[in-house]
Order: sequence, then C-alpha cells, then structure tokens
Amino acid sequence: MLNPPHPFTIDSQHLYLEITQSPEAQQPYSTAGACQRGWINQKCLQAFLPWFKEEIAATARVYPNSAVLPSFWEVVNGTAITFDRDRLVLIPTLAIDDDELRVPQEWVDIPEWVADYYIAVQVNPDDGWIKIFGYTTHQILKTKGVYDAGDRTYSLESEDLISDINVLWVTRQLDRSEALRAEIAPLDSIAKIQAENLLERLGDRDVKFPRLAVPFSLWGALLAHSGWRKKLYELRQGLLIQSSIPQWLQTGVANLAQQWGWEKREFVVVGVGMRSAEPVLGLSRQIKVAEQTYELRIFPKSASEDYVWRFELRSTTLNSQIPAGFKLRLLTEDLQAFENNQDTATTPVDMLYLEVILELGEGLVWEIEPTPEDYDREILRF
Repeated sequence: MLNPPHPFTIDSQHLYLEITQSPEAQQPYSTAGACQRGWINQKCLQAFLPWFKEEIAATARVYPNSAVLPSFWEVVNGTAITFDRDRLVLIPTLAIDDDELRVPQEWVDIPEWVADYYIAVQVNPDDGWIKIFGYTTHQILKTKGVYDAGDRTYSLESEDLISDINVLWVTRQLDRSEALRAEIAPLDSIAKIQAENLLERLGDRDVKFPRLAVPFSLWGALLAHSGWRKKLYELRQGLLIQSSIPQWLQTGVANLAQQWGWEKREFVVVGVGMRSAEPVLGLSRQIKVAEQTYELRIFPKSASEDYVWRFELRSTTLNSQIPAGFKLRLLTEDLQAFENNQDTATTPVDMLYLEVILELGEGLVWEIEPTPEDYDREILRF
C-alpha cells in the first residue's frame, strides 16, 4: 500500500504533492507521444490517489481498474477515479503555464466516460512534484468551456477554476442540490462490421492521432465499447490474437489477459450420461461483488468438443451460494442479446451457468449483475 505523498507549500493557493520515485513496470505504447502520456498520467495518479484517499474519500479507486489504464492512455490524456457516488478525472499537463484546463472531448461527451469533477494538474518531473491548480464540474465545463474542434478539447481559463481542492471536500459534506453533470446526447451505436473497419484502420500505429482521424461520433462510439477500446490497444501494439480462447488454452494465457485477471486451469467435468468425470482445460478469473469473491469459469463442455462452451459463476467461499437476484449474461460482440443468453438466480444457488455453441472466430461479451468491482467489458474470441 502506498503511503500518501507529503504535501508541501510553494504558494498558498494550491496543493503540491511529491512525485514518488518507486520503480514501475513499463507498459508498451505505439508512439513516443503515447509513451509520454502514459508516463505523465501514471506519475500524476501515483501522487494524487493516496493523498485523496487519505484526506477526502477513503473509497476512491481507479476507474474502471488499473490493469486497463494503458488502453486509455494509448489514445487519450486523463485518468478516472471513482469515490462514493461520484467520479473525477485527473487531467495532467507538462505545460509550465497553468493558465487553463484543457479536457479531451472523450471525457466530456462519451456518456460512459463522463465525470462529475475534472482536476487540473501541472506535473513537474524535474523538481519532483505535481500541483493541483484547480478543478471544475462537468456542468461548468459544458456550459462555460470553449470547445476547440481542431484538437477536440474543452478548455476553461484558470480564473474560472476552483483553485483549492479542499473546497471539493467541503461541498461534498453539504446537502448539495446543484447539478454536477450537464445533459449530453447519447452516441449512436455502430455495427460490428463498421467497428471492425475502424479497428483495422485506427489499429495501424502509423496513424499517430487516431482520436482525430475519424468523426467524433464514430470515435466516441468505438471507445464507449470497452471491448473495442481494448482491442484497439492490442492492435496498436501488434497483438493480433490476444483474445483467442482456444489459443490461450494451447499456448498459454496472453500477457494482457493475465493482467486483466485470466488464468488457465483444469476442471473436472461430469457430463450427462457419462460414467466418469473427465478433466478439461479452461479459463478462470476471480471477481468481487459486494465484498464477496466469485469465480467465473469458461471451458469446453467436454475434452472432445471445442464448439460447445460452458460459462459458470461460483462462489469461492466453501459452502457459500450465489444470492438471489444475481444474473450471468452473454452478449454478442456488438452487445446484442440472443436466445437463452442469461441465467438468473431466483433463489440462492450453487452456481449460474450458460452453454453456447460457437463458431470459430466468434466473439462474446460477459456481464454479471450486480456489476462486479473493477468490471470492464471485454470481448472473448473463440
């Protein structure tokens, strides 16, 4: 666990925090710009989050989870943090002049990404500190901010920011009635074939600024689907088969998939009409819902069949059941439902399960209700 960085004073109006010098794993990025963006966001997060948890919101955590942050930083600046009922986005800059907050449009106009607060952070790696030079709300950014169509950002002058971040703590203690988020229009969904075409085009690392290469309506809809966002990151790293389940079972779970929680395991399956159990290789990952840990399993129905796949959700606690109201759901790659795609616990049960017949190369998305902590939608390829 990180200790909160020590605050110190350079001027009386702003909070300064030390940049930690801890060693860190270097994630791959497709361009030098993306590499710098990942580095500055990582340093900003390491300095800010422990302090914020200590001083303002003990429940604060990275959104959606730390493992998938590189798939954001590959294409856009900013890091989201959730706390209690709210969300904030850190927007770091290396600029010497802290005269404005400039927020990428993705954090403002993609409904799934929208935050309540936007924190302006100046990062000074040479002197080893970050400076919180102000914050604002989504409502103010949308109504008072200036939109720049050239780089697709909303900007707000520093005099329009609240300079003391401790004011955020004070306002959260009050029974606030003001709206933190402005109304925004939903983005039209895009078809699977259109998404595949966009991924093929924008997944080329020679496209230096993919976020500006297509209209925002298409770009925003692509990123709003977490599975496609992660696929874009994989493609830009030259990783073409990261989500192939049969490939994982043959050669080992891919590095990115391991970071996202998957591991290969052997399960013992007793099929209908079988006299004895048989071992099959499958995949497993742990998830947490309401402070309880569960296991999601995926494996072929039998060792001789690799086109019928079984999804199971079980509790990891001995003699513990899945509560009533839990749902295990499968969707197509473009998030469409299909026949018998959901199992619901109407009473406490030992497991939820679904069996599906899949064609080679077909993709599925899994969902669980209530939504697990750190959940980020993913596409599993079969």
